[in-house]
Parts: sequence; structure tokens; C-alpha cells
Amino acid sequence: MKRTVLLLFSLFSLALSAQAQFGVKGGINQAVLSGNVGDGAEYQTSYHAGIFYQAKLLGPISLQPELLYSMQGAQARSLVRDQSLEEFDTKLHYLTLPVLAKVTIGPLFVEAGPQFSYLVSSQDEGRTQVNMTSSGPQEYFDFNRSNSGDYKKGDLGVALGAGIKLPLGLAVGGRFTTSLNNIGDYRNISGVNDPELKNRVFQAYVSFQLGRDN
Repeated sequence: MKRTVLLLFSLFSLALSAQAQFGVKGGINQAVLSGNVGDGAEYQTSYHAGIFYQAKLLGPISLQPELLYSMQGAQARSLVRDQSLEEFDTKLHYLTLPVLAKVTIGPLFVEAGPQFSYLVSSQDEGRTQVNMTSSGPQEYFDFNRSNSGDYKKGDLGVALGAGIKLPLGLAVGGRFTTSLNNIGDYRNISGVNDPELKNRVFQAYVSFQLGRDN
């Protein structure tokens, strides 16, 4: 019993001391899928948010794992499917786990490391042009369809970024992330011209870290 109480007290003390290293962050994504997702895939504006923990290692070097929700994907235009013209946004909802080595010099920092992502859900949202003739008014109908069979659940990538620390525990930064593997699941896709699909995301964020660096 005493050992249990001592263990719980030690864990509680560790949690209190670690609290100063935890933080929250959120920001904007500019995301696209490289490869062919219809024709003329363009960047899609979305967002990400989550928590992080900064563990100091040696001097200016620290390790920063994060757990983020990140919406990614692309805008696709002029895709002909079954003789119908479609315009849609591909929305990929990920839980991402970047594990970054971070070097801080004064208020400036740079960071880099691997990123592991899990696809929670995905869908295409857009409209289909059903009247393809040149005469008469153009007719469209909206759709929202699941595309979970088109993409693999796991995505291994890399993240690179930099930023500046501000007073009161605030910081602003930018980051680029990219897939290292093909995220398309071609067992369920037909007629895709490019055999490779990868996430490409530019991020701008604001973070708030509890407590002060020691």
C-alpha cells in the first residue's frame, strides 16, 4: 500500500513539474494532394489544432512530440466521371503525431522530424453538372460522399518548420509537411492516371506554452 501511495505521489509530482512544458496550438493549413485527383488539383484552406509537449534534452536542443487534428486534402476541378463534370473538395481528417527535434537560439527556433498520421474519416464535397449541352441553363446537384476506400489509413511523412517565441508563452511559426509514402489505395480506385498520391501541407500556427522555460 505504501509503495502504491509513493508511486502515485511520484507520478503526481512529475505531472506537476511537466505541466510547464505542455502547450496548445492551432492554425491554418494550405493542403493539396500531389498526383492526379481529378484534373487541376488546387490548394485547399483548412485548419489544424492540438497539444504538444517540449522536453529539453541538451542546451538549445529539445524534443517536441505533438498530437494534432489536421484537415487536409485538395480542391479538384473539371473531373469527368460518367460523362458528368464535377467540382469538389476532398477532405481528409487526420490525427497526426509529429515528433520533432527543436533547436532554439534566442527567440528563434527551427524544428524537423518524422510525422505519423492516421486517417479518421474522409469525403468528397461538391457538385455535379448534369446538363452538359451548350444550349439551355446548366444544371447541378450537390453531393457529399464518403471516399474512405480511396485512401490508406496510415501516412508516414516528414515535417520541417521554424518560428519565433513571443512573451507570455506565445509563439508563432510555419511548417511544411509531406508524405513519404503513397496514400492512395488503388485496390478501390480505377482510372487514376498517376500512381502516386501524397499529402503536401503548409501550416501557419500560434502556440501557447504553459509556464516558462527553465
